[in-house]
Amino acid sequence: MRISLTLLACILISSFWVISSCQKNETTVTPVSATVSALSCGSATFSTTAASGMAYTGTAIVPYTGGTGLAYAAGSAVASTGVTGLNATLQAGTLSSGAGNLTYVISGTPSGAGTATFALSFGGQSCSLALTVSGTNSGTASSGSTTITGMLAATASANTTCATTTGLTRVVCLAEAFKATLSSSQVAAMQFTYSKTNAQKWSNLPAALSARIGINLSTLSTTQLAAFRDLMVAVLALNTTDEGYDEMLGNLVADDYLNTIGGGSAYGAGNFYISFLGTPSTTGLWEILFTGHHYTQPYTFNAGVLTGVTPAFRGVEPAAAVSANSRSYQPFEQERQTFATMLAGLSSTEQTTARLSGTFTDLVLGPGKDGQFPVTKVGIRVGTLSAAEQALVLNAIKLYVNDLDAATAAPILAKYTSELTDTYIAYSGTTAVASANDYVRIDGPGVWIEFSYQGGVIVKTAPHPHSVWRDHASDYGGN
Repeated sequence: MRISLTLLACILISSFWVISSCQKNETTVTPVSATVSALSCGSATFSTTAASGMAYTGTAIVPYTGGTGLAYAAGSAVASTGVTGLNATLQAGTLSSGAGNLTYVISGTPSGAGTATFALSFGGQSCSLALTVSGTNSGTASSGSTTITGMLAATASANTTCATTTGLTRVVCLAEAFKATLSSSQVAAMQFTYSKTNAQKWSNLPAALSARIGINLSTLSTTQLAAFRDLMVAVLALNTTDEGYDEMLGNLVADDYLNTIGGGSAYGAGNFYISFLGTPSTTGLWEILFTGHHYTQPYTFNAGVLTGVTPAFRGVEPAAAVSANSRSYQPFEQERQTFATMLAGLSSTEQTTARLSGTFTDLVLGPGKDGQFPVTKVGIRVGTLSAAEQALVLNAIKLYVNDLDAATAAPILAKYTSELTDTYIAYSGTTAVASANDYVRIDGPGVWIEFSYQGGVIVKTAPHPHSVWRDHASDYGGN
């Protein structure tokens, strides 16, 4: 086939201009889409926490680098995997020229506890966004956005009705204020007639393993939790780290921790129960009973006076510090250290006298062991010790009695102090009180305190304490 010189020239000239035009365009190219060089899901932050089975709405802020400075539209919903039921949706915006953040709105109801993972893609890059979903009972209030322990951590009362009252009148006022926040069905579930049988319905076990009476904290709204908090603040000591009200809060935080590390729904602040036995009154017989895993505290009133605050159970797992609410809690370490100091203060001869021959793997008078105090006291009589050694014993007793509000604690402590010389202390295991099966006992005419250090249940690599405070005469209000 022949091509004329004229046609060939046209072809060559056209090709030249096409090439030249392409070369010119390549040197002046500008971005035509919003792109980034990297997405950093691992550095994402979330506006709030998520809990299994509870409606969730929050935002996730995902950093990026290499932004092209262009606007971008809202994205389509990205469904979660692993824990399902949630969707993440990119919000419209404009990229920075360089580093910046993308905003995703996450909403839905998580199908369970674990990790909800979102496969995000934007601007030519991809990453996996992971949102941790806690168990329903791990401390999430029914508001869906505030943890139970976070709500209870603020101890300032918003109650003005009871502000001018004092003593038992104040306790009754706050008890009725709490009841007033409840529905009729909640009141029916929370209030019982007073009986010793009802008062004995406490345990150191998780609620799923030992039934409680009353209503559990996970069913309370933020308003109801605030009223519950006001009541507990009135009957427990304040402003002492890991003692009194703060000790109670630390127990709830520790139980939340057990839930998150695999303990399951049996654990968590939501599994603690409050009940009224009898009708709150300044004249009648009634009781406040707050009980859950590793924590039980009763308050029994009769004829206008407080008649009993025992049996009071304390324990915690893990024994090590756990963080929540922007601080750390270690609610029972001070007791352990004080017992160790008490035993170390004895001479070697006195330690020999105080040592028990058996091994104690748990408490002697734990739950269900009511009224079974040993007839014969064992160990060493405190009256034979020096004044300094006696003070160490009293320090240990104070850590239990002074958990209560000051007005309640004062007469109890005065009684135990007057009986101190006829009180006995004993121990088994090591005086350091730091190993499994270490055990300490204080047994007086009135006071009975046990501390048992035992192997972990969920945190198996470390021991954890059980402890009970009883009174020979006034357990269950003397009834």
